[in-house]
Amino acid sequence: MNNMALTNKLLLIIVVPLVFYILKLLSFIFIPLVSALLIALLFMPIIRWAFKKKIPKWITMTFIVFILLILITGSVILVRLSSLELLSIDKSYWQEVISKMNNILMPLIKMFGIDYLEGHSSLGLYLNSNELANTIYENLGKVLGFVQSTVVMLLLALFFIVLLLAGSVNVQKLMESTLFKKRLTSIRTFMIIEKSIVKFLIVKFLISAGTGISFGIMCYFFDIKFPVFWGLLAFGLNFIQMIGSIVSTALLSIFSFAQIDHTGTLVAFILVLIGLQILFGSILEPIFMGQAFSINTITIIVMLMFWGFLWGVPGLILSVPITVAVKTILEQFPKTQIISKIMS
Repeated sequence: MNNMALTNKLLLIIVVPLVFYILKLLSFIFIPLVSALLIALLFMPIIRWAFKKKIPKWITMTFIVFILLILITGSVILVRLSSLELLSIDKSYWQEVISKMNNILMPLIKMFGIDYLEGHSSLGLYLNSNELANTIYENLGKVLGFVQSTVVMLLLALFFIVLLLAGSVNVQKLMESTLFKKRLTSIRTFMIIEKSIVKFLIVKFLISAGTGISFGIMCYFFDIKFPVFWGLLAFGLNFIQMIGSIVSTALLSIFSFAQIDHTGTLVAFILVLIGLQILFGSILEPIFMGQAFSINTITIIVMLMFWGFLWGVPGLILSVPITVAVKTILEQFPKTQIISKIMS
């Protein structure tokens, strides 16, 4: 009996790193699959309602695909608007921004002992040098590769969503056959996971949208260029728990140094940004999340680092929903309940 227990532990030590290696190696499959699973959970209540009303499945699926296409089209339009916004500014504006940013960065350059040419803009020299052209040329292939992989992942995610919602892949039955062996336990666990993740995604979307819209309005009110771009950036980064809101606020605050000349107005703008993040992220989000998101800060940070290392930026976005699902599953087994309590 002891030999069997020891063998199982040794196998676990071998299997766990192997699983993580496979997750990293096949990230181009698992990232769209996990994303599709999360999105499919949002539409499960609609699927069940349509089933009760005896609405044909093809009508329900067509309606869901139509909604997804509207969301994708809206996202593309917003990205296009922000791109046009960036391209509409003439060269003189960028030269002015570069000059102001150079004045801000010059004390830091002196502090770190970096050589620079007196009377010249360090940023301007770099932007007008062959070094920038070489950098762009060298990274062009990487950028195109990133765009290609993103499009492939989106198409794969859409394909997986259709499969999941059509019932070709039944996650609840998969959990029953592999983890729980009991139908009632698997159904209860799946419903808890669905309820928690759906609530998290809806609240996170609304909070992120509110943050993005507020940032855009504040940029317009304080006459900061590119309000659509900054609003869209704040919306997207807000999905990265804890880190995203800090990054978006820091980037916009740094850019505002080159936009706002009056110190009082600049301080007011930065304080408004911080206030908005506190309002949406620290006050409204915990209120709406409630107990559906009872995970401690240390666990979130560890999971952000782990999934970020494993899957990059998509891992940072997916880390919290994955952690919620793992915690819920661990709660169902007496031997792993202690781990679940540590995560809470």
